[in-house]
Amino acid sequence: MASGDRSRIPPAGAAVAELAFCLPDLPDVRDFASTYAVRSGMSQESLADFLVALNEVATNAVTHGHPTAKAVLRMWTVGRALVVEIHDEGRWDPGPAPGETPPGPHATSGMGLWVARMVSSDIKFETGASGTFITMTFKI
Repeated sequence: MASGDRSRIPPAGAAVAELAFCLPDLPDVRDFASTYAVRSGMSQESLADFLVALNEVATNAVTHGHPTAKAVLRMWTVGRALVVEIHDEGRWDPGPAPGETPPGPHATSGMGLWVARMVSSDIKFETGASGTFITMTFKI
């Protein structure tokens, strides 16, 4: 994704929920996101998959991002979609399509982005001088 892609910028006037977090805060991240998703109209049937994807990406942010900084979760709605952005200060080369290849049959790690891609409507990656942004969209 090109640096400066505007798809991760909330529309003017959108209510944005934001939470900074580090590794011990992951249960709070899930609670915060779950509450926002349900209030935004996400069905209970969709909530479990949403929380799996969110947890995978949030965990990656605080385990692989910059070791001394917190990650930031931002959420907003656009029409019938919930947009979730997770930002950390780490930088990496995501390659042409992170998470498109399923993990091998005996994999014990490396499944997070694949799982997030499978359960979200869309996922975008941006990395550069300001860190890494992963933006996921979910139907509500």
